Amino acid sequence: MSSKPVFEEKQYLGRDFNRISIRAVMILFCIAAYYITEGRERNGDLFLLVGAGIFIVSIIMLFMVHYRTTVKNGSLILDGLWTTKLVKIDLNSIAKVERRKYNSFIINNPVYNLHQNGKVRFYASGKEAIYLTDRDGLEYIIGTQNPEELERAIKGELSKKTA
Repeated sequence: MSSKPVFEEKQYLGRDFNRISIRAVMILFCIAAYYITEGRERNGDLFLLVGAGIFIVSIIMLFMVHYRTTVKNGSLILDGLWTTKLVKIDLNSIAKVERRKYNSFIINNPVYNLHQNGKVRFYASGKEAIYLTDRDGLEYIIGTQNPEELERAIKGELSKKTA
């Protein structure tokens, strides 16, 4: 068995463009409110403090790994942030692999191992996702920044098992 991964990707919690835009608008609002406040009263100082706090948290979140996706040895491994459990999906049990748009919503919340309506979701950012359906009908939705590469890696591992 090869120990080198066929595909590896890290999804970061703070690198989603929509979330960065929201935090930037909040920071700009706080700075504008600070300058508009007459006489720099306590409320103005509070706006500056909140704006600086949002900025610092945003910088930290840019480097915070939400989860890591790895395809190796005939399995898809999803390793989450700190206290989350490692999820290992055996590719032998996968019946169908397809690449589709993740969701029709403009802003999607990051999730890790969310079980809902017969689907298990893993998402941090990206417009497309890989939909894996196992033989029992359970659907795994894996959001990714590189959907073509992940799909190719999964199909490559599946073809190794059938060959």
